[in-house]
Amino acid sequence: MPIITLTSDIGLQDYLAGSIKGLLLQHCADAQVVDISHHISPFNLPQATYICRSAFRYFPEGTYHLVLNNLFDRKTDYLLIGRHNNQFILCADNGLLTMIAGEMPAEVYRIPLDPAESRNTLNMVAVMARALARLTKGAALSETGTLTTEITVKNNLQPLTGEDYIEGQILHIDNFENVVVNITRGQFDEQRRNRKFAIMFRRDEMITQISETYADVPEGQKLALFNSAGYLEIAVNKGNAAGLFGLQGFRRDQLQQGAYQQLSFYQTVRILFE
Repeated sequence: MPIITLTSDIGLQDYLAGSIKGLLLQHCADAQVVDISHHISPFNLPQATYICRSAFRYFPEGTYHLVLNNLFDRKTDYLLIGRHNNQFILCADNGLLTMIAGEMPAEVYRIPLDPAESRNTLNMVAVMARALARLTKGAALSETGTLTTEITVKNNLQPLTGEDYIEGQILHIDNFENVVVNITRGQFDEQRRNRKFAIMFRRDEMITQISETYADVPEGQKLALFNSAGYLEIAVNKGNAAGLFGLQGFRRDQLQQGAYQQLSFYQTVRILFE
């Protein structure tokens, strides 16, 4: 039974998510369709990357991942399918493929769009569904389109580092308003080198220890931990850190080159070492 996952920014307020599943099942009736998230912030590629990378690694080889974020970044006559870690990612040519993979995937093919069909979400999903139907019946990846190395390449947001600090950006605010920062445990340990540290955010807020669980601090108190995906998280035990501290996620207008300098202290977390 093939597994197909869905990630998008379309939400669940209207018919689209259901229609997409119906289209997929028309072409792949025996598939298991799994929702990852339909609540990615519009145009927020770093957040989409964080969600997808954190989830995809738990799926078996051969899984097909449809990433429907920012489908209309630019006018195009093709979609992409890439093979990475023996899984398959289908998306627009908007930079997400290299952001999710963290590199150029092992193979990338352009899936052509019918010039006679309008460029709307369901027609583009139908193209993906037809490609998946062929693949799940044993077709080679090369039968879906044209092999290419000429795709939009975008890199993941990386924290800034110095001798005595590492500064990250807020990637995601979850349903509990916990704040996820693009600093991994490995990056933290490498930069820390067993030194004392202070996690600083929103002017005067400070945390000086890493917790293992939310219950390590009293109710209503702030804490920092590394979540299940391995990223730094700022939280409040049984509270909402983003709302309490006024922390904000990354915005689309800050994805452009050089826009990092426009980040406010509401969007960054700095760790100082001594």
